[in-house]
Formats: sequence, structure tokens, C-alpha cells
Amino acid sequence: MLRSKFLITCLIYLALICTTRAEEVRVAVAANFAAPMELLMEQFEEQTGHKPLLMIGSTAKLYAQIRSGAPFDVLLAADADTPDRLEKENAAVPGTRFTYARGRLILWSAKMRTVDAEGRVLKTGEFDHLAIAAPKLAPYGVAAIETINYLGLMNKLAPKLITGESIGQTYSFVASENAELGFVALSQMTYKKNGKLSQGSGWIVPQRMHRPLRQDAVMLVRAKNNPAARDLLAFLKSEQAKAVMRSFGYEFD
Repeated sequence: MLRSKFLITCLIYLALICTTRAEEVRVAVAANFAAPMELLMEQFEEQTGHKPLLMIGSTAKLYAQIRSGAPFDVLLAADADTPDRLEKENAAVPGTRFTYARGRLILWSAKMRTVDAEGRVLKTGEFDHLAIAAPKLAPYGVAAIETINYLGLMNKLAPKLITGESIGQTYSFVASENAELGFVALSQMTYKKNGKLSQGSGWIVPQRMHRPLRQDAVMLVRAKNNPAARDLLAFLKSEQAKAVMRSFGYEFD
């Protein structure tokens, strides 16, 4: 009897090991989400034992890499269209796509008192360079163009525009002061500061000026049997993960 109980206990223990075996998960991450994702993945790895491997880039370039066979398991895009397209192209697992956050756009300068609280500096034109992410590569670049058009300033500002391949490079242009100001992601500005800027000066663009920056995640087909990919998507839906995202300025429906 005791031996039978011992064998049952061992079998249960072995089953638990098998079901909780640590796996790698390769994650393609839009550049605007790089900072929160690094923090989130520290928590995810600590809680699950799974090993996340991150590739940061513009959404368009990550999409191109996926279609060229890059071995990613999960995509965290800066838009909703790209994951939807991958699903329609049978490159993503149906039913796994969801909106993990909504981003915010900010006009930012690394210098204090350069950008006023209402963004009137754009109308003055008293600057040489305005950095944006390339609209063909990055949804935040599209939002920047939509904002400029909403304000009726495209003709005035077009000669001043410089573009980065991703929102990360755009941020670098402004942080290095190669551009006096630029449209970047609010998440690049905030970290556990109650939504306040961590440096410089900025204007958070009202959402009526551009289409919502809805950001979707999706599991890619190569990961359909990868428990780490499944667990990662579940973790991103958790209140713990949302609390981290909120600290970076992201919002939720």
C-alpha cells in the first residue's frame, strides 16, 4: 500500500515537471514597447522559468522578417493591421490575436521649456528639425503624419522632417539633439513616474488628432505547440502586466 502511494506520488511529480518544463520563446517586439517588455520579461521568466529572447524593431521590418522565415514565436506589433494580415496569410495561429495595449504619441524635446503644453511650438516653426518614425515602417510615424495633417501644418513642416527607421531611432535623434524635437512614443518618456515626463519637455498629442495606436499581439504558427508562447500571451493579459504597461503610459479599453 505504501509502495503504491509512493509510486503515485512520483508519477504526479513527474507529470508536473513535464507540464511545467521551461521553454524558450522568441518574441518580435515593436520598438515603442522595448522598455516595458524588458521589465515584463524579467517577471515572466522569474514566474514561469521560460526563457524569452527578444528582437526589437519597427513593425514593418519585423513583419518582413517573419514572412522571410525568421524563427519568431510571438509578435507584439505597434498596430492591429500587421497581426491581422499574418493571420489572414496563415502565418499566425487563429484565435490568438488580441490588443495588449493602446499607445500614446508625444511631441518631445530633450530640452526643458522647448515644447509647450499645447504643442504651439509646431505652429511657430522656430526649429530646424522635427523627427518622426518612417510612416512606411512604423505606425507611430503614421500617427505623427496624421497629427501634422490634422493641424494643417504639413506644407510648413515638411522641409524640417527627418525620419528614423523605427520609433527607437527617432527617439535617438531627439535625445542626441540632432533634432530639436520629434514625435515619439509616450512609453519612451515615462517609467514609474505617474505618467509624468522623466526628462525634457513635451506635449501628449490628443487622441482625436490621429487614429488610435492599438497594439496587437499574436502567436505565430511555429509556436502552436510551444507552451512558453501560450504562457507569454496569457501573462500579457494579466493585471500584473497591465500595471507595468500603465506605468509606461499605455492605456486599455
